[in-house]
Amino acid sequence: MNPERTIFMKMQKMFINGEWVEAKSDAIREIINPYNQEVIAAAAEGNEQDVRQAISAARHAFDHGPWPLTPAIDRGKIVHTIADLIQRDKAELAELESLDTGKTLEESRGDMDDITAVFRYYAELADKDGGETLDPPIANATSRVVREPVGVCGQITPWNYPLLQASWKLAPALVAGNTLIMKPSEITPLSSVKVFELMEEAGVPRGVVNLVLGPGNTAGAELSANKDVDLISFTGGIETGKRIMQAASSNMKNIALELGGKNPNIVFADADFETAVDQAMNAVFFHAGQVCSAGTRLIVEESIHDAFIKELVERVRKIKLGNGFDETTQMGPLISAEHVSKVTRYVEAGRKEGATVAVGGERPDDPELKDGFFYLPTVLTNCTTDMDVVQAEGFGPVITVETFSSEDEAVKLANDSIYGLSGGVFTNDIAKAERCVRKMRMGTVWINEVNFYFPQAPWGGYKQSGIGRELGKAGLEEYTETKHIYRNLNPKPINWFN
Repeated sequence: MNPERTIFMKMQKMFINGEWVEAKSDAIREIINPYNQEVIAAAAEGNEQDVRQAISAARHAFDHGPWPLTPAIDRGKIVHTIADLIQRDKAELAELESLDTGKTLEESRGDMDDITAVFRYYAELADKDGGETLDPPIANATSRVVREPVGVCGQITPWNYPLLQASWKLAPALVAGNTLIMKPSEITPLSSVKVFELMEEAGVPRGVVNLVLGPGNTAGAELSANKDVDLISFTGGIETGKRIMQAASSNMKNIALELGGKNPNIVFADADFETAVDQAMNAVFFHAGQVCSAGTRLIVEESIHDAFIKELVERVRKIKLGNGFDETTQMGPLISAEHVSKVTRYVEAGRKEGATVAVGGERPDDPELKDGFFYLPTVLTNCTTDMDVVQAEGFGPVITVETFSSEDEAVKLANDSIYGLSGGVFTNDIAKAERCVRKMRMGTVWINEVNFYFPQAPWGGYKQSGIGRELGKAGLEEYTETKHIYRNLNPKPINWFN
């Protein structure tokens, strides 16, 4: 690919029952580069009919195919092969991800290594759970607990990290012996299509993995409600998550939901100043703040507030916006015109509530960025926890700043949210840090660090940030059912009714 210009790619098809197919309706969607609004591809636009076909294929593959009964070590080998192929093609995958999302190529390259690590981690786990043997309460009996695949899994992934989020779902589902239907975001399908090509190359059996492209209100809705689906896993917005929960009740599906957050980043006066300022920027401005774990609620101790914000604002002014393929670019565009409007409304609402725009707060006036979906990195000061701008997930390059004067107040502010995905604490007092993290109601809390993930550590939220966990052993368990098997070694009549 040529980073200097956008190249229109081949028609992006769906993968159903081992074949690449177009939508039954022949509908297509143009895929847009958010840097310059150029059309980079056309993708099949599936609907309910296509989803039903994919579900039927996955159902048949699970109920009658070899995959669920394939030895776990052999499933792990195939998942290892997928990881090898991702590494082989990581340059192409990274370019597709940057074209599709607008993020910097450096970020996308890092994503590909993380994705490979996820597949390898679960491949290694494949044959490590041999079940559990229990000591039954009577003689001449055995009792054991095993984990078995859930069945047919529907997986709906977001537009911000298309392939990374897909890997968190694909790898454990395959290792556990499930079959699946994945629906990526309709606006960022390119890397998902490519990885399904790689799974086909790796030798995943026919019907085990299926890819449907299309919007959430048709394709996603059918996947969530269809009674032949045993589990639905979704990463995205809270309102969509609520609708999926309701739809999943049609047959009491297992559900795994990661619904975002409004994540606090507490900075105490005794924190390393340079590190805390740097990490406050890292917490929000990677991928233009379009990150579920972005530490957009900066909560700073009063005694250092003025100096901290002065330094932060000076650095934020210098962030270089531009084309993700330009190695000097530090932040790319937002995903769409619709999202630019959303972030603009969010900041304007903050102004009306009394927040002060210390930097940013508008679209850039650089003529080189005029065709892209850019919004300036923004810091809002004079914020309080009762403001909507503090409570709502803006999902853009915007930091809100609150202050505190005591440890208890810092924790109280951090917990004042309907979300509970992640949070950060910066302090050189480790005892203080440990007291805080024990009280913070979030699925992940970082000490003197932000936004650090690795495959072995579970990821998910408290409260309205979701249900269940991805990554780690818990992420594999989401794709299994627990079965107890009891055997009487000396059966004989009870004679209760004689």
